[in-house]
Amino acid sequence: MDGVLEQVREAGGSVVRAPLERPWGIYAGYFGDPDGHLWEVVHFLTGDGPN
Repeated sequence: MDGVLEQVREAGGSVVRAPLERPWGIYAGYFGDPDGHLWEVVHFLTGDGPN
């Protein structure tokens, strides 16, 4: 997930919120693309995420 946010920066997007670990087992970060759309990137820490 950190790598995705780095690619976002390199492509001209901006990280809106620093990555954080949620108590329910996800690691998430938020970014805005050059067109102003907000995106969330999620990594499931437990490996029990959706299939």
